[in-house]
Amino acid sequence: MLSKIATDGFQRELSLHLALRLTEPRRFLQAITGPRQVGKTTLVRQAVATTGLPAHFASLDEPGLRDASWLVAQWEVARQLALRAGHACLVLDEIQKLPAWSETVKRLWDEDSNSGSTLQVVLLGSAPLLVQRGLTE
Repeated sequence: MLSKIATDGFQRELSLHLALRLTEPRRFLQAITGPRQVGKTTLVRQAVATTGLPAHFASLDEPGLRDASWLVAQWEVARQLALRAGHACLVLDEIQKLPAWSETVKRLWDEDSNSGSTLQVVLLGSAPLLVQRGLTE
């Protein structure tokens, strides 16, 4: 059963909806887009806390070189977490900052789908057009 947990004193209604999605059998990755500083990360943190799922958060907002190998490494950390716990969530923040991110995400998602992985994935992006373009690929 999901419980309401607010990390900042305000429970976002959408966080409960996302929490329900994260506890369903794995079918779709989740994408949340919107302008910077509107609470996307807080929303996801609340949803994950509500589910009690172990989670690995990785952000492309941090300085430094990021490429497909970085993404694969983050995904592998989350895969191992899912193997140990039986179910886990990977949250990738500011995904649009990684060039050609969608090809790598699609490949990794398909690998996990074929292997029966329970890993849930949430993509966050503050450039909706760039995220949408990647999602349609």
